[in-house]
Amino acid sequence: MLVCTGYAWNSVNSLNSNITQLAGLPLGGTKDGAVDILLVGMDSRTDAKGNPLSAKELRWLRSGDQVTTSTDTIVLIRIPDDGSSATAISIPRDSYVEVPGIGMSKINAAYGATKEGVRRREVEAGTPEAQAEHDGTLAGRKALIDTVATLTGVKVDHYAEVGLLGFALLTNAVGGVDVCLKNPVNEPFSGARFTAGRQTLRGPQALSFVRQRHDLPRGDLDRITRQQVFMASLTQKMLSAQMLTDPGKLSELQNAISRSVVIDDDWDVLKFAEQLKDLSGGRVKFATIPVVTEQGWSEDGQQSVVEVDPKQVQAFTEGLLNKQQASAGSVDRADYTVDVVNAGTIDGLASNVSNILTNKGFQTGKTSSGAADDRDSVVYAHADDAGARLLAKELGGAPVRVDPSLPERRLRAVLTNTYEGPGSISDTGAQADSTPAVEQVAANRPPITAGTDGPTCVN
Repeated sequence: MLVCTGYAWNSVNSLNSNITQLAGLPLGGTKDGAVDILLVGMDSRTDAKGNPLSAKELRWLRSGDQVTTSTDTIVLIRIPDDGSSATAISIPRDSYVEVPGIGMSKINAAYGATKEGVRRREVEAGTPEAQAEHDGTLAGRKALIDTVATLTGVKVDHYAEVGLLGFALLTNAVGGVDVCLKNPVNEPFSGARFTAGRQTLRGPQALSFVRQRHDLPRGDLDRITRQQVFMASLTQKMLSAQMLTDPGKLSELQNAISRSVVIDDDWDVLKFAEQLKDLSGGRVKFATIPVVTEQGWSEDGQQSVVEVDPKQVQAFTEGLLNKQQASAGSVDRADYTVDVVNAGTIDGLASNVSNILTNKGFQTGKTSSGAADDRDSVVYAHADDAGARLLAKELGGAPVRVDPSLPERRLRAVLTNTYEGPGSISDTGAQADSTPAVEQVAANRPPITAGTDGPTCVN
């Protein structure tokens, strides 16, 4: 939100002067080729200034008045120094990790447990309650930053925090966010009650959507996927010209952020946004750290946890940065969405080829039947760029034709009866890419990005 709109705000008002900023956090100091931002979603009943939410706001959020400092969402955002791309890396809230001063614990307890420990000790030592609360909160944030750094091997450069109210206000400020569900949902713990298919969520609805983890096949991992597709849809909307040129929307966003977002005091958001102003939706990707098992147990056998291997996680985050830097000058299949048209008489050709292309890393587009302008198969693209040529090569050498009516990075493959590439009836080679096995599909699917045509349907 900050990155996508900061530059536009420069002509409306000073964002930096209206947002709550924090001092004293252990940030930056390491040149590792990227700017690393820790984004934390707090299950809090206060605003950015620490003021309790009103009874009306609590009813609106359907969150009750329970006081908590649980960090339900932890996302590390890696952006190469050249601003060419961004990857948001989700860390499951139940990841069992080493927390400074506590030992092995679920990562979502790093903030709250540290805060409460410091606050209690200071109060017992005679420190005024307000000062003890402030010191405890700062210690909690430091503990979470250090924990993420230890787990990922990444030195955090900037910190951003948003609470329940902020999430709802920001969602409303953009006019709601589109999501898509594979099946209808009625889950009382989160208040999630949705129909199947595509829909636009606002305020408390959106909050229920990203908070639900009960009655989902993979529990918290499915909730992370929901959060990722929500962020992708939100980012796509924020990057649209309509949003960035609407003074009314920008003003509403500014009000929402000033009420509900906290960042570190060494972060010049406007300068940073200027660096990233040419970032496209296709270059904003979402990933999750590798997990050993989601059915692990704590050392005392009392808690169900997500088991992770820090060495695997560190190799994963480092590999993402290397991939980002390499892809700046090369073709990334995930930047391109491919529609496949069956212009022949072979049943199922379009869906078969589309599945293969998806498993090769292209974003899934539409499949349909239609007519062809040529006897042989053709790839149509907005411009004859490297992505179009790569797709043509993947399809066995189809020619590329320019169609200016297509959006950038949107490709259309029109397949005729002469098609003999992957997925055709004459393709008798290994079909590993098109195997229906869940493990294979999950391993090869392209990452969620903010450049897709509509929201990805999820559990």
